[in-house]
Amino acid sequence: MHLKNKFDVGEFAILAELEPPKGVDISMMVNNATRVKGAVDAFVVPEMSNAVMRMSSLGAAMILQKKGMETVMQVCCRDRNRIALQADLLAAYGCGITNVMAVTGEDPSFGDHHQAKAVYDIDLFELLQAIQTLQNGRDMAGVELSGAPQFVIGSTVNSGVQVEDLEQELAQMNKKFEAGAQFFITPPLFDIATIEPFLKHIDHRKVNLIPTVLLLKSIGMARYIDRNLDHVHIPGNLIKRIQKAPDKVRECIQIAGEMVVKLKAEGFSGVMISTIGWENRLPEILGGFGIE
Repeated sequence: MHLKNKFDVGEFAILAELEPPKGVDISMMVNNATRVKGAVDAFVVPEMSNAVMRMSSLGAAMILQKKGMETVMQVCCRDRNRIALQADLLAAYGCGITNVMAVTGEDPSFGDHHQAKAVYDIDLFELLQAIQTLQNGRDMAGVELSGAPQFVIGSTVNSGVQVEDLEQELAQMNKKFEAGAQFFITPPLFDIATIEPFLKHIDHRKVNLIPTVLLLKSIGMARYIDRNLDHVHIPGNLIKRIQKAPDKVRECIQIAGEMVVKLKAEGFSGVMISTIGWENRLPEILGGFGIE
């Protein structure tokens, strides 16, 4: 079932983040995707996440679509002006890519090309509005298109904000929703209780909320995230569980799989599994838990 259909009928959707290669060897990316093709509804293809130069999201998504796998192409404000962004969106739809995710993009100072200049010709809200304009049959200059795309549009929301920032975050999410966003991916979630204040203000009949399930790789990674990443909390008992485990990697995989099942039981619209380069672990995360 296509991602749009799952959202339309309220079925749980499994997304998996799949990094494009830093080069032209696509074999690992394709192999990792093929192994979980039956369990994953769509692969989210980042657009040079952390500002690290890689194959573009458009290119990698085209490759996966050609092999019969549904994708979510990231569209990033950082690297292209409004002309190039619109051109990429039209090319994507022409190649069968019907799901897109609008993101701002990290500053180039975080990546591996520190001399690069960020574009940011339009901001995230303008990008969402531009997609809507294309869907209405015109470009941003008002010129009529020869055929209009129709996308399922996603964006991000920070569901773990502090109470004092909650009203502003909800206002930003509503603005994105009004600009056309149909699903929202959250930061990594390890404890549902941490986003309960946010959930009280969400109408699940209108908003498809997709928490990120992050595969931890080590006890050190868990501690670092808990101490240094704003709005992401890892419970102490979870850290202790990893610390005590004889096989810590196996325990981290188990925790990720359990989180997928828990979020499904809690009635979320879906999850996005992020493995940060460990895509070969996706079959283990999705196996043995009754994931359909």
